[in-house]
Amino acid sequence: MFQLRFLGTAGYFNTASRHTLGVLLPRLGILFDAGSGIYRLQQYAASPNLQIFLSHAHLDHICGLPALLGLAPRCGIERTSVHALPATIEAVQKHLFSPALFPAEPPFQWHPLSDGTPVEVAAGGRLQAFSLDHPGGSTGFRIDWPGHSLAYVTDTTASPDADYVERIGGVDLLLHECNFNRAQADWARRTGHSWTDEVGKVAAKARVGRLVVFHVDPLATADPPVNLAEIREFFPRVELAADLATFDF
Repeated sequence: MFQLRFLGTAGYFNTASRHTLGVLLPRLGILFDAGSGIYRLQQYAASPNLQIFLSHAHLDHICGLPALLGLAPRCGIERTSVHALPATIEAVQKHLFSPALFPAEPPFQWHPLSDGTPVEVAAGGRLQAFSLDHPGGSTGFRIDWPGHSLAYVTDTTASPDADYVERIGGVDLLLHECNFNRAQADWARRTGHSWTDEVGKVAAKARVGRLVVFHVDPLATADPPVNLAEIREFFPRVELAADLATFDF
């Protein structure tokens, strides 16, 4: 059994209760996205090797990378590799680590990803990346281990007819963004994000074991910000992630 921990669960910007995205598999040294919650590695990093998989280069997903210059030694991280599409790597190197913005680039190893080419991860896992529809592009990830599987999908407009649904078919645990509720469906389409109904339909069509939703709207005033009842009309086994929440799979 593996465990993951949410270092951040908000989209767009961090709030008093939610930082921007980061999902850590501590024992395996795997981190999906590197948002403002990355400082929590000080408490939860548990491997000398860290593999970071970036979905895309929007700031809420990469703003934590510069912090690793000081964080990594304090966390006992000896080697950090960053995996992303070539365009994402180029954007991070050119802009985020521009000398005008940050004085020194952390000693990362950069690994360009390509759709369908597997990447070996800890515990005998194989990760595959796949394209998502989002302004500026985004990438989803699936990891298969012997007896375990996980998919990470964020910054896309969910649809049961989307190409990625086949790529996540049958996973034990699906992590999927759900930025908006049903009433904001039009705004979700316009901004390239997902809402409750369609996320539930995706999980049902993909026949996943469990669904955890994250990347919620930081401007939402309702508590909770995601109406899980709207998802459960289509897929009952759903939970909403909070910062620092853990899930076993």
